[in-house]
Amino acid sequence: MRWIGLLAAFYLVLMSLLRVGLYLTLDRATMPWSQVGPAFWLGARFDFRVIASAMLPLLVLGSLSWLDPFRDAGRRRFWTGLLTLFSAGLLIFYVSDFLHYRYLNQRLNASVLGFLEDAKISAGMVWQTYPVLRILAALALGVAGIVWVIGCTHRYAVRGASPERRAGRVTWFVLPLLVCLVGIFGRLSQYPLRWSDAFNLRNAALANLALNPVQSFLSSLDFRESGYELEKVRQHYAAMSAYLGVDSPDAERLNFERRIPGRPGAGQPNVVLVICESFSGYKSSMWGNPLDPTPFFKQLTEQGLFFDNCFTPHFGTARGVWATITGIPDVEPVETASRNPKLVDQHTIINDFAGYEKFYFIGGSSSWANIRGLLTNNIAGLHLYEEGSYDAPQIDVWGISDKNLFLEANKVLRTQTRPFFAVIQTADNHRPYTIPKEDLGEFKKLEVPADQLNRAGFESLAEFNAFRYTDFSFQKFFAAARAEKYFENTIFIFIGDHGIGGNAGTMFPPAWTVNELTSYHVPLLFYAPKLIPPQRVHAVASMVDLLPTAAGLAGIPYRNTAMGRDLRQQHDRDGGRSNAAFMIDHHNKWLGVLRGQHFVQHQREDGSRRQRVWADFATPEPAGGGAETEDLHGVADAFLETARYLLLNNSKAADAP
Repeated sequence: MRWIGLLAAFYLVLMSLLRVGLYLTLDRATMPWSQVGPAFWLGARFDFRVIASAMLPLLVLGSLSWLDPFRDAGRRRFWTGLLTLFSAGLLIFYVSDFLHYRYLNQRLNASVLGFLEDAKISAGMVWQTYPVLRILAALALGVAGIVWVIGCTHRYAVRGASPERRAGRVTWFVLPLLVCLVGIFGRLSQYPLRWSDAFNLRNAALANLALNPVQSFLSSLDFRESGYELEKVRQHYAAMSAYLGVDSPDAERLNFERRIPGRPGAGQPNVVLVICESFSGYKSSMWGNPLDPTPFFKQLTEQGLFFDNCFTPHFGTARGVWATITGIPDVEPVETASRNPKLVDQHTIINDFAGYEKFYFIGGSSSWANIRGLLTNNIAGLHLYEEGSYDAPQIDVWGISDKNLFLEANKVLRTQTRPFFAVIQTADNHRPYTIPKEDLGEFKKLEVPADQLNRAGFESLAEFNAFRYTDFSFQKFFAAARAEKYFENTIFIFIGDHGIGGNAGTMFPPAWTVNELTSYHVPLLFYAPKLIPPQRVHAVASMVDLLPTAAGLAGIPYRNTAMGRDLRQQHDRDGGRSNAAFMIDHHNKWLGVLRGQHFVQHQREDGSRRQRVWADFATPEPAGGGAETEDLHGVADAFLETARYLLLNNSKAADAP
């Protein structure tokens, strides 16, 4: 019992120190000081749950004579070995969690298992981004130190020990057993301590501070199953079919199809869709970022149809590509929809661009996240250009540089004699933030003090310069494309695959930082000066609206069976007031929807922690927060249930040949 107590105290101190280390890396300006103490206390309870789970087997099995760790050296080594494995696993969880948080601004969760399916690419990114050998050496040193402590506590536990009477032995077994059981349950009440209790702190940074990576990971394993509940889909069908403008609503058959006629005389403009890696709104120039990292792209937005209030449904590149191509939010709970064989058959509006050549350009391998399967299985006649297709050299795990990717795409597109729909997916604004040496003469890296970087929302100088290099790549692409015949008859579309969580400072309302809207907010631009008049639109927009809007601007007839709407058509109808942007956090398991000036969110599994915040960066919040009578929580649920259904019921079988 003495040994268990010493070990439990040691692990609790160790995990608390690791939490202090995390706290020092977080943006403490977003955490009210009065709430830091409760976050640490809640975190200690999460930690003790993990510790109690580890100590319980030692308590129960170690009480048996044939597994007593104090009987002989062999049994002592057995338990020391198990505790060493536990300690090594614990440190690996914490190191992985820290790197995962630095990378994605999310605590470790089961979605990381998806990276194992792309082990070569994931390992390459880790190797090129982090000092792997030094991390492994530090891990080995840490495990060795813990093993030493385990030995010391074992020796100390023996000192002064004397045989207990039977009643004493029973007491000293039952009391620690109860402590372990209560620690695992987490509280003395009807319901156990849950990971979601962290979000009762009503501050995302504080919630992340409180969470334990082991519990966070294991709890997210519960949300792994695909599927939908038919009754819930029908419950929301009337509202969703009306929102989407379904031609012939049928709640029994669950019809979501809309047939949109073409525009006579529209011609056949080319479309070039650029999916921009981590193109976060508050880090770019269009909203007044003080470091002005994307001045060229800002000029494009002033000459095009620019939606400045656009959101992705989720965080992550694979999910962003999925939602863009299919028009359905990727609400798969753990692994991305592209990795699920059951979801491989999907209709996409890209196929309705009849008579068009279809292209997809990616600098690295499209086998990542099974994107190749999503694309080649669903886009008819697709010409896929990827790693090995280009003359330009590979610079890192993500393939060729973005500048060279644009130039290679331009070489292909300028030779086309038929209209084309091309997708270009960038990657350089992503760790390891590689900027090729060949461009360092024309592209100058800037040195900016750390405090200025932080105020502008950047974590590091490497991230800032990579963001600037993205703008440089856009500029080189347009310089090349403007010299080609296809340019004036092409609609260029730009959207971020997702944002990056962080402190948006005074550029946006506090709710954007506290509720992590920065992880979802991205630019959406339709640029074609000869075809589309310039306009900056503030109405809410979603990534899933991109393809219907592109088809409407191109004037083609199309079949829509997903969840997007034509944003320009909707703007002509009601100014976009009815537009809604659905968001889902797969790690923290909340749903949210933004409509008008309000953003609401609630927990996915039980609807708890319901809240509404003012989220309009263009309009100051009125006294009282403004009027809002609609049940936006119900809208969020409707989007979720409909998306779950459509993932499995959006077959391309009815596509025109």
